[in-house]
Amino acid sequence: MVDLNLQGAYLSTILKDMKCFQFYTGDKKEEPKTVTSNSVLSSSSALSDREFRNSRLESSSQNASDTSAESRGRSQFPSLSDRPSNLRVFTFSELKSATKNFNRTTKIGEGGFGCVYKATVKGGEDSVKKIDVAVKQLGRRGLQGHKEWVTEVNVLGVAEHQNLVKLVGYCAEDDERGIQRLLVYEYMPNRSVENHLSARSETPLSWAMRLKIAQDSARGLTYLHEEMDVQIIFRDFKSSNILLDEQWNAKLSDFGLARLGPPEGLTHVSTAVVGTMGYAAPEYVQTGRLTSKSDVWSYGVFLYELITGRRPLDRNRPRSEQKLLEWVKPYISDSKKFQHILDPRLEGKISRSAQKLSIVANRCLVRHPKSRPKMSEVLEMVNKVVESSIGVGNPEPPVKIVEPTSPEYERKGKRRISDTKLGDGGRLVRMWSTKLINTC
Repeated sequence: MVDLNLQGAYLSTILKDMKCFQFYTGDKKEEPKTVTSNSVLSSSSALSDREFRNSRLESSSQNASDTSAESRGRSQFPSLSDRPSNLRVFTFSELKSATKNFNRTTKIGEGGFGCVYKATVKGGEDSVKKIDVAVKQLGRRGLQGHKEWVTEVNVLGVAEHQNLVKLVGYCAEDDERGIQRLLVYEYMPNRSVENHLSARSETPLSWAMRLKIAQDSARGLTYLHEEMDVQIIFRDFKSSNILLDEQWNAKLSDFGLARLGPPEGLTHVSTAVVGTMGYAAPEYVQTGRLTSKSDVWSYGVFLYELITGRRPLDRNRPRSEQKLLEWVKPYISDSKKFQHILDPRLEGKISRSAQKLSIVANRCLVRHPKSRPKMSEVLEMVNKVVESSIGVGNPEPPVKIVEPTSPEYERKGKRRISDTKLGDGGRLVRMWSTKLINTC
């Protein structure tokens, strides 16, 4: 049993004050009436920019009233101190030493949370074995960053699955610069799926590998939604949050925006709108009402990302091709036209297999959330696609791996804007990352 009393009663007090992972228990609200569709063709072509901005403003106003209702009667997520966990408590000096004083040569990524460093630590208190880890240090973002830090500890401290990145431990203590908050994860040497789908990637994923990633990701979401004693909604499912381990197994990462699902008898959780443009479900963007079906929508977008090799929203493309879901619409119902949306880097006769996966994606992208399948049903459909696609495409993983410490990494690791995120209240937040991110 691990105690969250970091440096005395520090974190338990924070948890109480922050009221992390609380969910709405007020009066049940009716779901907005929407037209049910069985195809992505009419499912959203995603919202227009104007609709998107308006919906964020409406959501911000809605959340102002939701907040007062939530504060009157919502339950707290069971904290780590109430559940068994194997998390290790690291000292700041230990992690400072392991990262060579957070030297830039050990830096392997940067996100909205802060910087990520590769380090080597002991495998356990009594172990002489060393293990590679990724150390994520909280930046000076204030309250929201700390909320995400606590949420990650709460979620990954009690959730354990082969398709979730393992949280090894954490650190929270005072030093001369103030409170230090860090998370220590298993090291994921093959970076994120986004890295390999990028047009600039020198290690494009084969079709067989993409199917395996679709399978692994669906297993991870199914576990969060249906196999724990509480339901966890990821809320920021996307290719950059799916990491690949040494054996190229896909694992979900970055749980800072996760929320508990609605308690029995309620249909949704009312929250501020957060997530990433292009992946967020339209009903969530418009109303702030969150359900597990929001993750299902994001998963559907991701499947088209695997099929096309394109990002959900890419301002660098011609205007008619910037929004992935709108661009694929004219092609997905015609088998002869369908091949035009396939990632040109894919080899072999995979068109039929890809079409089957697009049918699964369309089921996830139905406009009305209640008509979307559960993730366990999605997983079953993906499994059937995989079974029928045996022998299609090259099952071998990419050969070339660019190590973060290599000169090639230094040349290519310049910053770029990777995602445009929705912040609390619907505000847009630019999230920075390096080109080659291989940790959560």
